[in-house]
Amino acid sequence: MRRKLPMILIRVVMGLVFLTEGILKFAHPEELGTDRFAGIGLPFSSLLTPLVGGIEIAGGALILLNFYAGDAALVLLAVSLTALFATKTPILLGRQWGPFALIKLSRYGWLSYLHEARIDLCMIFGSLAVLIDSGLQLRRKRHWYQPREH
Repeated sequence: MRRKLPMILIRVVMGLVFLTEGILKFAHPEELGTDRFAGIGLPFSSLLTPLVGGIEIAGGALILLNFYAGDAALVLLAVSLTALFATKTPILLGRQWGPFALIKLSRYGWLSYLHEARIDLCMIFGSLAVLIDSGLQLRRKRHWYQPREH
């Protein structure tokens, strides 16, 4: 059990963060959902928001349950990378980047980028950890109580 604990903790944190963020997209659309997506510059925000929210809810639950966790981690990795590029690249550049708006901050550049991207980066590396733990064998069912196959 002690050897499995670090991965269990990563799954719990990742699952809870994605599950919560997905729910919040529906609960507070003006702040975290459709209006936010439109403000960032994402196209089709009224369609994209419930899609991303649903993916985050389902993916977070699957990672928490360690059920198709590799599949969920791969999809959530794509969501996290998209969020990182769309919302944080303008901060790094200090200007709008393509259709993606620059949020108002007191400073821009590498340090501001890394500060604002901290959760995205944690979710990206957490997704990679789940993929590695799953042996990069997607679509493999394994419940939290089942031992890993070697």
